[in-house]
Amino acid sequence: MIINTTYTDKEAAKLIDAHLGESFPLLQRIKLRGIGSKRMIINDVSPKMKQYMNTVDDLNYGSIELRPKGILIHIHKKLNSFSWIVPYHKLHIYTSAYFSIHANGNFIQFKKNKLYKENKAFIEKMKTQKNSVLNITDYYEG
Repeated sequence: MIINTTYTDKEAAKLIDAHLGESFPLLQRIKLRGIGSKRMIINDVSPKMKQYMNTVDDLNYGSIELRPKGILIHIHKKLNSFSWIVPYHKLHIYTSAYFSIHANGNFIQFKKNKLYKENKAFIEKMKTQKNSVLNITDYYEG
C-alpha cells in the first residue's frame, strides 16, 4: 500500500501505525543506533509504482524507515512524498546486481553504489529486525 505523505495527515498516520506499529520510542531508537537509512538511488520499480517516480532524467531517491512490525519506504517525486507500507511478513529482500525489496507483487530496486555501501549496516539491521519479529532462527535471505 502506498500513501501520500507530503503533508501531515492524521488518517495516514493512523493507517501506518495500524499496519506497522507506532514509531520506536527514543530509547529504542538509541539502542538500535537509528531507525532510518540514508537515501539510496532507485534504479527501477514495478509497473504499478512507476506513477510515483520522476519521469524526466532526474534521479529518484528512496529511504527506508524501521517500524516495530515492518518498514516504510519513502519515495520523493518532485515536491511530493510517498510511503510504501511493507509489513515484515510480506517483506522479501534480494541482493544481486541490485538491492531490491519485494512485497505484494511490487518491487523497488536500488543501485549498489557508494550510497548502498553506506547503508549496508542498516540493511543488516533491517534483516535482523525482521527475523526477530517473525521469530526466524538460522534463516538468511540473500
